[in-house]
Amino acid sequence: MSNANALIIVDIQNDYFTGGLWPVEDMERVASHAAEVLQDARTAGEMVVHVYHEAASDSAPFFRPGTQGAQIHASVAPQEGEAVILKHRPNSFHGTDLHAHLQAAGVTHVTIIGAMTQMCIDATARAARDLGYDVTLVADACGAKALSFNGVHLSAAEVQAAFLAPLAMSYAKVI
Repeated sequence: MSNANALIIVDIQNDYFTGGLWPVEDMERVASHAAEVLQDARTAGEMVVHVYHEAASDSAPFFRPGTQGAQIHASVAPQEGEAVILKHRPNSFHGTDLHAHLQAAGVTHVTIIGAMTQMCIDATARAARDLGYDVTLVADACGAKALSFNGVHLSAAEVQAAFLAPLAMSYAKVI
């Protein structure tokens, strides 16, 4: 296993797909690209870490504890020997043993894919860089959701660009 590199797959979970409680635009395409990145990492013998989110309450709008919607999507299902980490916050490092797993494996570079770009990908990428990792984000293997704020409406593509642009400035290599 090439321990200097690790793939971190964040929140590619059933609730983000059509029919789920919180669909992300074009999530099927994002998951297809993520599955390709995952296969490449496995072929290269890189460490693979699956991170999934569960809400703190059964009344949450999505990722309710123990539900089908909170489960990792079949397109990127973990294989035996791959780490699976449960988180409860957008930052995949907060309150988890992700950093310890990476350090124990001698990882210095992480590639991050998943959803949502404007929340968990952003928080995880910034935290990874702050912890000293070199970070790569694969743009077409990350998914964003359209947003509105103060009367301004942004498409998912605009949200994606608005978050990836500043990450590319100083936190990550965005490809």
